[in-house]
Amino acid sequence: MTAHAIRLPVNNPVRPPIGPGVPPEGENGLFTQSWFPICLSSDVGPEEVKGFDFLDGRIVVYRGASGQASVASAYCPHMGADLAVGEVVGEHLRCAFHHWDYDLDGKCVKTMVGDPAPPTACLFVFPSQERWGLIWAFNGDAPLYDLPDLPFPEDTLAFKTIELPGLSPVDPWIQCCNTPDMQHIKALHGIQFSQEDPHEDVRWTPFSCEYDFDGIHVNGEKVENTIGVYGTALYAQSTYIDGKWFGFMTAMGMPKPGHSRNFMIVAGKADEGSPEEVGQWLDFVLEFEKKVVGEDLPIMETIRFRPGTLTRSDKTFARYLQLLRDYPRAHPSAQFIR
Repeated sequence: MTAHAIRLPVNNPVRPPIGPGVPPEGENGLFTQSWFPICLSSDVGPEEVKGFDFLDGRIVVYRGASGQASVASAYCPHMGADLAVGEVVGEHLRCAFHHWDYDLDGKCVKTMVGDPAPPTACLFVFPSQERWGLIWAFNGDAPLYDLPDLPFPEDTLAFKTIELPGLSPVDPWIQCCNTPDMQHIKALHGIQFSQEDPHEDVRWTPFSCEYDFDGIHVNGEKVENTIGVYGTALYAQSTYIDGKWFGFMTAMGMPKPGHSRNFMIVAGKADEGSPEEVGQWLDFVLEFEKKVVGEDLPIMETIRFRPGTLTRSDKTFARYLQLLRDYPRAHPSAQFIR
């Protein structure tokens, strides 16, 4: 009989007591009060309605005759028909089952048979906006913060927005944690900072963090960056690469707990060349950022963030985790969308 050596650990460390982690989305039925992208603007045409999953429930996005997009709970309060199979009539959303009409405030203003609708026959209408080729909804009765502005007027910029295939199996805030993690920018993406880590210069609000850094990209390009996280579902950057500017954002929807629907937005100055040249620049930036995101996703889609052993280089990251622990959570639409 052949003897097999068994290696025993000399001294396994004892894990010290640790503090609380970040609550996952949906814990106790609550979600972070953030702006979340629902769909591409092009997904919903004039006088059209489409249904989407959101916050572990069902919503609709529709455009009235004016072209304005609205976001509301999907189920008709009469008998629960999905309004995504209904139609848009003027500025009203009509249920296909009994032809009850709902106005922009979500109130039933008409029934086909003429019965007066009960006062409780109403939809939950989300605060919404359309920006950068996306339709957004806020989880709450009123927004707690604004989406950020780019450094140039938006009417002077050209944009290209795409949806990435499939869903990422993590909450959006997990992907946002890349931004305050300065170590990963250097270690994973190979960017050399031209200054000390700017922990003391990070600009904080209760809903965001943002900072500037200059450096050399792994391919040798000089980069000047402003990067930030806004809410729990939007990463944005403003970058000069070898002196030429572009904007980039990753926006993350929340169809259900533990899943993200990812969109990518690139922006360039519309007056820097012909439309074809500007389009080529946007395509270049998109491929450039796809590569960066492609380095992140295999890690982010398998990571489990939990309190652990941080170092002095994690100062901003640690503060961001505290921001997430303190972040307001709610779900006022729960009884309407489920």
